[in-house]
Amino acid sequence: MPKISDQKRESRRQQILEAALACFSKDGFHQTGMADIVKRSGLSHGAVYLYFQSKDDLIEALADDRHRREAVLNSVVQGARDPLEGLRALVGVYAQWLTDPAGEARRRVGIHGWAEALRNRRVRASVVEGIDMPRAVIVALIERAQHDGLFKRDVSADAIARILIAMFQGFVLQKSWGEDFDIEACMVAVDGVIEGFRTTKPDVRRRTRT
Repeated sequence: MPKISDQKRESRRQQILEAALACFSKDGFHQTGMADIVKRSGLSHGAVYLYFQSKDDLIEALADDRHRREAVLNSVVQGARDPLEGLRALVGVYAQWLTDPAGEARRRVGIHGWAEALRNRRVRASVVEGIDMPRAVIVALIERAQHDGLFKRDVSADAIARILIAMFQGFVLQKSWGEDFDIEACMVAVDGVIEGFRTTKPDVRRRTRT
């Protein structure tokens, strides 16, 4: 069998993943078979199985691709000089993702993943990793804001992060159900939640100690 270039190999891998994404988005994990993905990809069974041995492999690979994209975004946001602006930038990016028609399939597959995580430990580990990553970034931003006296210190940074994530999970569900709602108005409300945890003014004494 002739060797193929790394570029061609990655192109085929993405071709298979896009086929799996389309199938999973339309019919869910359990109603989709490997034969459906092979047919959608336009490749042979042998070619597909060279890259992925099972649906679980494909589900995990799709999650890993999403995690890599989010890791780049999160690292940029976490490096923001102002933690509150970093937090707002993160909210803004996720708001754009909610309104992006091209992201519909990934949102639907994400929801299927949440359901599958209830019965499949391998999928659950991937789903939890995907949630833990942005949560850690949000916690870090909030702790920086608390250190600078911008956020109340008597509220758990982890609790605030989980509240924000839970809201966006709810938005993903509503969007995937076809709910017609004003994302911009919702983001204003989210900003109001964030403002509710702010102090009235920076704690100058704490800032001068560092």
